[in-house]
Amino acid sequence: MLRDERPLRVLFLDLNAYFASVEQQERPELRGRPIGVVPVMADTSFIIAASYEAKKFGVKTGTQIGEAKVMCPDIELVDARPQTYVAYHNRIIEVAESVLPVDKVCSIDEMRFRLIGEERVPERAVELAKRMKKAIAEQIGPCMTCSIGLAPNSFLAKVATDMEKPNGLVVLNAEDLPHKLHTLQLTEFAGINKRMQVRLNAAGIFTSEQMCSASRQELAAAFGSIVGEKWWFLLRGYEVGDDPQSRKSMGHSHVLPPKHRTDDGCREVLLRLLHKAAARLRSEKLFASGMVVHVGAFKKSWTTKVSLPPTQDSVTMTEYLLRAWEGRDFVGPKMVGVTFYDLSSEEQVTPSLFDPTLDRAHFSQAVDKVNSKFGKNSVYLGSLEHAKDSAPERIAFNKTWLFSEGKGDNELPDA
Repeated sequence: MLRDERPLRVLFLDLNAYFASVEQQERPELRGRPIGVVPVMADTSFIIAASYEAKKFGVKTGTQIGEAKVMCPDIELVDARPQTYVAYHNRIIEVAESVLPVDKVCSIDEMRFRLIGEERVPERAVELAKRMKKAIAEQIGPCMTCSIGLAPNSFLAKVATDMEKPNGLVVLNAEDLPHKLHTLQLTEFAGINKRMQVRLNAAGIFTSEQMCSASRQELAAAFGSIVGEKWWFLLRGYEVGDDPQSRKSMGHSHVLPPKHRTDDGCREVLLRLLHKAAARLRSEKLFASGMVVHVGAFKKSWTTKVSLPPTQDSVTMTEYLLRAWEGRDFVGPKMVGVTFYDLSSEEQVTPSLFDPTLDRAHFSQAVDKVNSKFGKNSVYLGSLEHAKDSAPERIAFNKTWLFSEGKGDNELPDA
């Protein structure tokens, strides 16, 4: 039998239009204006964050820059500054922890806090949420607004942050569930994308009310797995343990600037991305047994899948990439990407007696150590000469850190 004890257990904080808000906080002349944060100044690239002034025109994350200019002619485009966003993120954690200890940092713009004892009383929980908002505004800056959700579990607390933006505060008490969720669109729930929406539709579920009214068995059938039954509990405020997460892949992609939209340019940037991702593999003591190489293009894209001996060596990976490169047939390149998959830890790798990749890995590790001591690109392969400074580290919303390729990399100018 289910215990019906579902107090407010979680406070979830979601920073509003985070990258854009940081830019407006740093640059007062941008406040009150529609701005779009971009990875590269090219109409074929995409907006990675839009201010609320830009969102009123329909500009959002993922909007192509050329389209954004049409939708909002006065939009101000701003180059992304990952180091600054990480610095603000760390400061916000410090300020938030003056109110409540952080239970989990979920992403660059989201964090979770556990409520205990009297903190679970609704009035007290709301008071804490307001204190946190005030502390961030006063100690970080007035542009740094956030939406806070209070609920019996993490899933619903996160859902609550999306129910009132910007600068919202939504409480989902047990007695509100699940009927208070009926007004949401299916895709407003984290975990339901367009593909899953189609699957639910095929099972006769078109609205949140229908999803909330379905039985555990019906949801399991609709989701196609036991995950649906888990959702039945989550929608009603019950706590369900987090699934352990393991890294399945690692890689980098990069929108090509015009000067690199050539055959040679693509190859050089791909090699740069490969070496960057391989350094990350070594830093996490992982080996890859597969690699996907992709060139996205205006006319014809190209993707190839490459099997590797378990390796973390840049030279070995370069050899395999260049062999695969011979079969390229893209037309009009605009972006490139390298992803390693089938990852294993050192303990899981059995080296071949006849494959030099492990010995070569020692060479790559030595290069990492030199760059760590003397600075990024102090030592690099000649094939990277024209692209060694391309594809700087980006900070995605599901990340809270920047990988450093050497001493001084990713530091703020005034650090």
